[in-house]
Amino acid sequence: MMQATVLFNNPAPIRKIETEGIKYAGSKLKLIQYINNIVYKLAPKSILDGFSGTTRVSQAFAQAGYQVISNDIAIWSYHFAQCYLKADRPRKYYQDIISHLNSMPEKQGWFSLNYGAAPENLNIRHKKPWQIHNTRKLDAIREEIDRLELDDIDKSVALTSLMLALDEVDNTLGHYSSYLKAWSPRSYKAMFLKVPALLAPDGRHNVSCGDIFDLIASDKVYDVAYFDPPYGSNNEKMPPSRVRYGAYYHVWTTVCKNDQPKLFGKANRRVDTSDKISSSIFEEFRKDASGKFLAVNAIERLIRETRANHIILSYSTGGRATSEQLHEAIRLNGRVKDVIEVDYKKNVMANMRRTNDWIRETEKTHKELIFVIEKT
Repeated sequence: MMQATVLFNNPAPIRKIETEGIKYAGSKLKLIQYINNIVYKLAPKSILDGFSGTTRVSQAFAQAGYQVISNDIAIWSYHFAQCYLKADRPRKYYQDIISHLNSMPEKQGWFSLNYGAAPENLNIRHKKPWQIHNTRKLDAIREEIDRLELDDIDKSVALTSLMLALDEVDNTLGHYSSYLKAWSPRSYKAMFLKVPALLAPDGRHNVSCGDIFDLIASDKVYDVAYFDPPYGSNNEKMPPSRVRYGAYYHVWTTVCKNDQPKLFGKANRRVDTSDKISSSIFEEFRKDASGKFLAVNAIERLIRETRANHIILSYSTGGRATSEQLHEAIRLNGRVKDVIEVDYKKNVMANMRRTNDWIRETEKTHKELIFVIEKT
């Protein structure tokens, strides 16, 4: 029986780290203290955050002093990473840009037409993510960002500020595949942009936006690779696109691209998030000829092809892969040094001593697992 050595019980002497981000179904906000504790024990210099999402983990790694390579296929994640890891101008410079954007008069435009409604006009058939006064500000500000012709990093700071401000006044439960039928109290507030909580300049960090397999195909060797792939749901009755991150956060893609795409459905989703298009192999709901989920095959390939001394893998027990399948994928490509189990409801962390323990204990529960893998 393969053993999982318990190495990470002692807390790391790292100062409390504050991160910033939008509401996000896959957020690792509650796991950051555990992840940083693991990383501290591994003592890396460089860390690849392969599925960075809102970049909270990348932000934490950067604040802890590591060189961070942040990657995600989503364009909005790229702009978050550019903002928090690459912005190096004085804060006053960014404050002048944000103040100018806040001064823009409201304007009726594409976003207001598709995503805004007056307070008295919200109904069950026409639910919207924002009240009209905020989408009119959005229309004006988004147009002005393009008109200013900012460089890539400055534009990322402006877009990050805009997304954070929109997130504060939305009419959702944290995703954009459906909206609340009654206006949330925060939706009545006036959207107001602020300068994001920028980190101290550090030219060592790198940001990429693309498929993770393209990134790890290079000859670059990382001290540690942290992977938090999109899980998809293990509910086979659920329409596949309803659990994809592309469908959950389609609005942020449109805010960043400002491309006025064709829309469909009650939530006015982008056509490129429809059921016929899979945004990630890690969310794939189909099985191969042997009955194994394609998402599990992708995880095995990810572990196998990544050039890193250690891999930290986050995975939810509600995802496509079962505990046995994850165990097999890891066994074929590395050695488990530890498995951390986090119970969100109880806010409890437990180290599972034997691999069979976490297989038995987690099959009937919904918890977060953090695997510490030494590559072989």
